[in-house]
Amino acid sequence: MLKIYFGEMENVKVLHNVETYFDNQYQYSWLEDPFVVDLIKTVDRSIVESPECIKSPVLRQIPPTRLSGGTKAVILMKYCPERVVNASNCGNNCAEWILKLGTERDLIINLHHIMEFPKERFEIEVLNGHTIVHDMKEMVESAIDYL
Repeated sequence: MLKIYFGEMENVKVLHNVETYFDNQYQYSWLEDPFVVDLIKTVDRSIVESPECIKSPVLRQIPPTRLSGGTKAVILMKYCPERVVNASNCGNNCAEWILKLGTERDLIINLHHIMEFPKERFEIEVLNGHTIVHDMKEMVESAIDYL
């Protein structure tokens, strides 16, 4: 289940500097994962040609270090489950991908804003108050007390 903590987390090491961490930790095998290939195609509108080369419609051929911060954050959520990632590095276009990861395993993220999740019903635990929310109305009502 996806679990969100809004605001600063005490006594937890949150990964805030997603870009630098990803650039120095990613592995080529991550870029061969169909989930990651689809994520890059959807969020960055780019095609993984090889683990070393991504074809961007804007930047042309780029290395993985030139992916967007949101894409990097979601990849780290998948491959570094021991880390709590600051998902405020992500745009709303990453929300469905974060939800997908939350259906595969328990996933804790940190947010400093209210992310817009898809309109369909979902199940997310807001850790601040240990509340389960099922739609954006409930999410906003729960999160507003902590932001």
